[in-house]
Amino acid sequence: MARLGTGQGVLRRKPIEQIEEPEGALSEQLTRTLGLWQLTAIGVGGIIGAGIFTLAGTVANGVAGPAVLVSFLIAGVASAAAAFSYAEFAGLIPKAGSAYTYGYAVLGELVGWFIGWDLLLEYTAIVAVVGIGISGYFNFLLVETGAALPTWMLGAPGTGEGHRFDLIAAVLCLFTAYMLSLGIKSAARFETVVVVLKVLVVLLVIVVGFFHIDTSNYTPFFPYGVGGAFTGAATVFFAVFGYDAMSTAAEESKDAQRHMPRAILYSLAIAMVLYVLACLVLTGMQKYTEIDPESGFSSAFKAVGLDVVADIIAVGAIIGILTVMFTFMLGVTRVWFSMSRDGLLPRWFAKTHPTRHVPTRVTWIAGVASAAIAGFVPIGEAAELTNIGILLAFAVVCTAVIVLRYRRPDLPRTFRTPLMPLTPAIGVVASIWLITYLRVETWLRFAVWFLLGLVIYFAYSYRHSKLAGTTPDGPAGPEGPADRAGTGS
Repeated sequence: MARLGTGQGVLRRKPIEQIEEPEGALSEQLTRTLGLWQLTAIGVGGIIGAGIFTLAGTVANGVAGPAVLVSFLIAGVASAAAAFSYAEFAGLIPKAGSAYTYGYAVLGELVGWFIGWDLLLEYTAIVAVVGIGISGYFNFLLVETGAALPTWMLGAPGTGEGHRFDLIAAVLCLFTAYMLSLGIKSAARFETVVVVLKVLVVLLVIVVGFFHIDTSNYTPFFPYGVGGAFTGAATVFFAVFGYDAMSTAAEESKDAQRHMPRAILYSLAIAMVLYVLACLVLTGMQKYTEIDPESGFSSAFKAVGLDVVADIIAVGAIIGILTVMFTFMLGVTRVWFSMSRDGLLPRWFAKTHPTRHVPTRVTWIAGVASAAIAGFVPIGEAAELTNIGILLAFAVVCTAVIVLRYRRPDLPRTFRTPLMPLTPAIGVVASIWLITYLRVETWLRFAVWFLLGLVIYFAYSYRHSKLAGTTPDGPAGPEGPADRAGTGS
C-alpha cells in the first residue's frame, strides 16, 4: 500500500491515520510486551537519579539554600506542562520515536528530522555523563575499601594527573547496551527491580532523616533571594524529565493508548513527591552552607553520626543513577530505529533481532558511542551536549499538541491536555526561558550539530524518505511512490 503524505517538500507530514499500520517488514517491528507499571518504572528510572543524589545538594549549597524545594516545584510545574502534552500524543500516536514522531506527524518532516537528530546526540551524551558520574562513586567506594585502580583508567584526559580513560564509565555504557540487547522484556524486568531498590533507598533517606531535622536550618529560607530559587529551577529542570525518553517505548507497550499517558504522569508525580520530601530532609538535617555539593545526603547523615546509612546511600546512588542510563539509551535507540524505518537514515539500522525483536544494531552503536564519550571526554564538556536538544523537543511537542488540537479536533484522544492551550503554552515558554540560561559554548556545539544534520537531510534523507514521491492527494505520478523511490515531493 502506498504511504501517502500530507504537505509537500520538507513540510510533508506522516499521516496520523496510517501511523498505526505495520510499517515495513517483520524484521522492522517491535514486540508489545510492556505493562503499565513496567513503563512507569522506566519513567521513574529516568527521572530519579543524579537530581536527587547530586543536584539537590549542589543547588542547596550555592544557589537556592533551603528554597531548593521551591526550585524543584518550579521545575516540576514546567515539566508537567510538557508531560501533559507528551501524554496526549502518547495516547494518540503510540509509536516509537516520541518527540520525533510527534513533530513529524504534525509540523512536518524537517522539524521531525531535527528533533530526532538532536535527540540522538542528547540522549547519547546523557548516557555518557551519567556513566561518568557513577564512575566517581565507584572510585570513592574502592578507595574506602582500600582498593585502587591504575591512575590511567580513573578518568578522561584533563581530569587529573595521569588520567587517560574512564574505564568504569565506558564499561557501564557497554553493560547498558548489553542489557537492552537481551530484549525489552528482560531489560524492563531488570530496570523494574533496580528502580524498586532505588525508591527504597530514597524512602530510607526520607524516613530516617525526618527524625534528625532541625527546623532552625530552614532559616533563612531564601538566602539567595527568590531569584536564587528560579536560577536553581533552571539547573534542576534537567532532573525532572526522563518520561520523554520512556515515551519512545510506546510501540513496545501492550496497550499504549491507555498505558503511556498514565505512565508519563505517574512517573513524574512519583518523582516529584520523592524530590520534595528529600529536599525537606536534606536542608533540615544540615545547614545549607555545610551541605556537600558532591554528596549532599551522605554528608548530611555522616554529620548526625549515621555513617552506615551514609554508606547505604552511596551504594543506592550508584544503583539509582544506573537506571537513568538504561532509560536514555532506550530512548536513543528507539528514536534512531524510528528515523531509519521512515527512511530518513539508512534502513539497515531499522533491522531488529530475529528472536529478541529489538534493534540490536543501533543499540550496540549507541553503546560504543556513549562509551567513547564517557571514556575520553570530561564530564563538564559532555554535560554541555545534553541540554538544548531536549528543551527544544519539549517546545516542539507543546507547540504540536496545540496545532493538532485545532487542526484535527476529531481525532480520538485517550488523554486530553487540560486547560488547552494554556498548559502547553506554559511548556513552550518554560523551555525557551530555560534555554536562555545555557552557555554560548552550548549554542555553538548545537549549531555545528544542526548544520551537519542539515547537510545529511538534504543529501540523503529528503530523497530516501518513505514519503518521497507523494503529494497531498496521493502518489506524485501514475507509477506511484514505489516506482519513484528517491524522488522528492
